[in-house]
Amino acid sequence: MKKILVISGKGGTGKTFLTASLSYLASDKKIIVDCDVDAANLYLLLHPDIKRSEVFEWGYEAVINQDKCIRCGKCLAICRFEAIKTVHKDDNRGIDRITVDPFSCEGCGVCKYGCPVGAVDLRKKESGKWFISDTKYGPFVFAKLGIAAENSGKLVSKIKQEAYTLAEKELAEYIIIDGPPGIGCPVIASMSGVDLALVVTEPTLSGISDMKRVMEVAEHFQVETKVVVNKYDINLETTEEIRRICYAKGIEVLGQLPFSEKVVQSIVKQVPFTEFSNGSIAKDIAKIWEKIK
Repeated sequence: MKKILVISGKGGTGKTFLTASLSYLASDKKIIVDCDVDAANLYLLLHPDIKRSEVFEWGYEAVINQDKCIRCGKCLAICRFEAIKTVHKDDNRGIDRITVDPFSCEGCGVCKYGCPVGAVDLRKKESGKWFISDTKYGPFVFAKLGIAAENSGKLVSKIKQEAYTLAEKELAEYIIIDGPPGIGCPVIASMSGVDLALVVTEPTLSGISDMKRVMEVAEHFQVETKVVVNKYDINLETTEEIRRICYAKGIEVLGQLPFSEKVVQSIVKQVPFTEFSNGSIAKDIAKIWEKIK
């Protein structure tokens, strides 16, 4: 079972477009995963039929038991995140109610241990949801991080583990992963244990800079790296610079894809490009997949 991670140092390079295209070309024995949990969008092209949905809980948030609370205000004094709020009915009655702002609360527990009457409880925080689904392209595992939620790296690790378990059950030949952009925790969680990191870049200065950074992350974790240059024809000189950088690092450029409005049309139609078109770009992507295999 080969694990292929499609990543990019920055957003907007065409990572998800390429992942969907490869998913269409791959054999039937595959599992598709979207590890970009902060901004999951591969499902828009794959149209999943959800078979299992689970809540992802991570961290804690404070909750005040209003029946026990004596409105002493000690939690206000010891909270360093200004998450404890007061409600006043009028100017003469003092504090009527003490509440917790869930977006500001870090779940540190200081208010719980500092409350003299034990009116504060810590409860698990819902950080998002993850899904196992079927598509006509194969089983698909993805997740959505909640609004303002943290620990996307932990959620990535969770869905990867679920995907690996499903792959072993289905005797899958490939796991194709749509990774998050950048070089942060979600990228590191996505990269751990994969066989190939396929870096999608574009011929811009920011594209080169971010490509170098994500290559360094892959090198640190000793993951084999290949490159695809998307929209290569918007700046041929910069494309050549990308090729020189890859050659110096001993990294193979698997292919170059030109800019095309047909790609935009396939996204509007919500169809993987290699299913939408059988033109020259689709054939170039097919050649990239043959090299990967």
